Amino acid sequence: MPPLAARRRVAVVGTGAIVGGSHLPALRAHSDRVELVAAVDVDTDRLDAFRGLAGGEIAGYTAMDEMLDAVRPDLVLIGTPPSLHRRQTVDALKAGAWVLCEKPLTLSLAEYDEIAAAEEASGAYAAVVFQHRYGSGAVHARELIARGELGAPRVAHCQTTWYRDAAYYAVPWRGKWATEGGGPTMGHGIHQFDLLLHLLGPWTEIRAMAAGLVHDTESEDVSTALVRFENGALATVVNSVLSPDEVSRIRIDCADATVELTHLYGHRNEDWVYTPAPHVDAGRADAWRTPASDVPSSHTAQLGALLDAYDNGVRPPTSGREARATLEFAAALYKAAFTGNPVHAGEIGPGDPFYPAMHGDHPHWAPKERA
Repeated sequence: MPPLAARRRVAVVGTGAIVGGSHLPALRAHSDRVELVAAVDVDTDRLDAFRGLAGGEIAGYTAMDEMLDAVRPDLVLIGTPPSLHRRQTVDALKAGAWVLCEKPLTLSLAEYDEIAAAEEASGAYAAVVFQHRYGSGAVHARELIARGELGAPRVAHCQTTWYRDAAYYAVPWRGKWATEGGGPTMGHGIHQFDLLLHLLGPWTEIRAMAAGLVHDTESEDVSTALVRFENGALATVVNSVLSPDEVSRIRIDCADATVELTHLYGHRNEDWVYTPAPHVDAGRADAWRTPASDVPSSHTAQLGALLDAYDNGVRPPTSGREARATLEFAAALYKAAFTGNPVHAGEIGPGDPFYPAMHGDHPHWAPKERA
């Protein structure tokens, strides 16, 4: 038997709801593989409350650089507002720590490429939280589609129709390009269209529309897109915070079956439905419906996958090109919506106004025009 890997020393940066409610349970679920040794937050009351919740001898810091120098963690979990992600991720990488950061990992493709450079220089890796990929239902669906079991993908729908009121946007960093990077395209729908890309593979072309219909924010409160995939499938994508009946949904119509996921903030096997085409044998269809296990989509499942990669010294999922592809999709959606022109995969790079900022310095959307 090979020797057991040492427990990884973990620090959390930010001690708000997402860290206490999702990352802390994930760490506890993997307590045989990780040890929480430090927490960082500029709010000392919140920091102390988290340390009490976490239990044990957890060092507390109000500055990340002090924590990195003193603790030298193996892994840093980042759950701060989006505008801090790039700097904090780069600092952790430079200190030799791996990173698991809440979405969006960065506010632009230019920032993302800074993280890629820091990875290359340090040898450590940074992954973004896209936990919906890790539920057993998603793993099963991806395997079926990849093996051709459902036939060729043809039509898809990706829907994140949620509801957020004015009080939600009263939080100072929300609804602003400089601090959130965009509206529901970046902050809400990104989880669903990341899963869509994970299931269907590379896209080739996007046409889109966006609007600020209700909320007094710099960014959009609804966006829609038409997408062509490399495999020929066509898809619609809707991202909204104006929808009282909240739902998250992905539907993919293949030659032999429709597979549909309906949930809100997380899924289990029962949330996936397979409907065979009339010509499909019942026995074949039965084999689609039941994965071997029922693992909820969660931070716990994603942390386990990242620790597996750490133990094996390989790049973790939802990092590198995988994570960049999802961010590129968001940038392309904004560019298509704001310019009115189709956008093709790979066209946004240095020199393109949508490379350093999701608003692309567009006169109707850039902050200076909507202050």
